[in-house]
Amino acid sequence: MGAMFVGQQFLQNVLGYSTMDAGLAILPAASLMVVIAPRSAKLVEAKGARVTLLIGYVLCLLGFITMLLLWKKGIDYWKVGLAYALVGAGVGFAGTPAAHSLTGSGPVDKAGMASGTADLQRDLGGAIMQSILGALLAAGYAAAVASAIATAPNADQITDSIQSQLQKSFASAEAVAQQYPQYADAITTGARESFVSGADSAYVAGNIAIVIGGVIVFFLFPRKDNERRLLAGYQAQDDRARHPG
Repeated sequence: MGAMFVGQQFLQNVLGYSTMDAGLAILPAASLMVVIAPRSAKLVEAKGARVTLLIGYVLCLLGFITMLLLWKKGIDYWKVGLAYALVGAGVGFAGTPAAHSLTGSGPVDKAGMASGTADLQRDLGGAIMQSILGALLAAGYAAAVASAIATAPNADQITDSIQSQLQKSFASAEAVAQQYPQYADAITTGARESFVSGADSAYVAGNIAIVIGGVIVFFLFPRKDNERRLLAGYQAQDDRARHPG
């Protein structure tokens, strides 16, 4: 969710995509999620949820690294599509074992509650990360704009009010560019460079979050044999609860 939030703004503000084109640009992610999810379930049965989750984490990490290293001004679409494809594949692999582990560890008559909890965790986690990445994007953008203004040859002519508008958002910078057409190209170019700088901060935070999650899964998530014993134990408890006689 955080990647989509930052990425859509990057496509429209920096690369100049239309709203429709920006929406179509994420099709590699959606397509791979649909294709991989059923195969993820088979991998869970063959290798266990831990391995499948880690594959998903690695692919998501590669997606964010691609964004950090390749998403710059004027890039070709294949670099955009590659990052989205990696993230989509990662979510496709990780989503199934995450849901399976949660629903499989609860009694059958609580399956709806477990599914709802999984949805809540996904939505809440997505909202939190979207807020964090958005805040880092905004802070990085404002800092880059301030730095660009400080080194501009006509910095003494830029009032505090104009600087505040330029630092507020990319849309505000575009509004200022319309007010001063003689500086429009310089303002828009600076705003795009500042947006890329702020977005890089968000991608770094995304990488850190993925690494932390991967480390937790690697060290604390049960391996295949232990996972099957745990699930079998939960199933036995459920059977005894439903058939006490």
